[in-house]
Amino acid sequence: MKDGFWYKVSLKVVPFVFVWLIRIWFATCRVVIHGQEYRRQIDALGGPAVASFWHYGILYLFYFVRNERAAVMVSASRDGEYIAKVAEKLGHVTVRGSRGKGGGGAIKGLIRAIRGRHHAALVADGSQGPARVAQAGSVVLASHTGAPILPMLWSCNRYKRFGSWDGTALPMPFSRIDFFYGEPLLVPPGLKEEQVEEYRLELEKRLNELYAQAWALQGKTEH
Repeated sequence: MKDGFWYKVSLKVVPFVFVWLIRIWFATCRVVIHGQEYRRQIDALGGPAVASFWHYGILYLFYFVRNERAAVMVSASRDGEYIAKVAEKLGHVTVRGSRGKGGGGAIKGLIRAIRGRHHAALVADGSQGPARVAQAGSVVLASHTGAPILPMLWSCNRYKRFGSWDGTALPMPFSRIDFFYGEPLLVPPGLKEEQVEEYRLELEKRLNELYAQAWALQGKTEH
């Protein structure tokens, strides 16, 4: 009972404090955007898109797209509650689920959101990894809705890397953040299983090429 009480309190307090902290924190950073032509391609299509990115960058990426009001898939785990609250306070709509728990229902929820004219944001390597290995969710979502997949990620000259499976990274105050849009991936409707794998591999390739380009700018091969 006691744990339940403090957990509920923390769900109200921690996301609130965290969101205000990162607003101040990231406001000190200088952001340079690369690949604007790819974002303009998406805007020219006039419809929603599926943002696809590696998990390591989630802390800054949710902040960067805060004005997009995207539908985001968040793990249905207990810890995922904090991420969901943070995403909602940044103006996003959350759909709960992961590869191992509620994933099918979450994809259906994202499909409904896209059809309701929301962009969607989906972590390409999922909530449990392996890191920088794409899962099929973004491809399935794009095939069902006709929304293009827009790869995106960031690199930074000064950041803190945490010891999680993905090496979650947090830009440091007053750092330079290089944000990258990648070439949109157009997925045809009604893909067969083997075709899903083909496009999954293509998405993984594009994200990893973008990752290499982004971190080479910082003189690194990885974050």
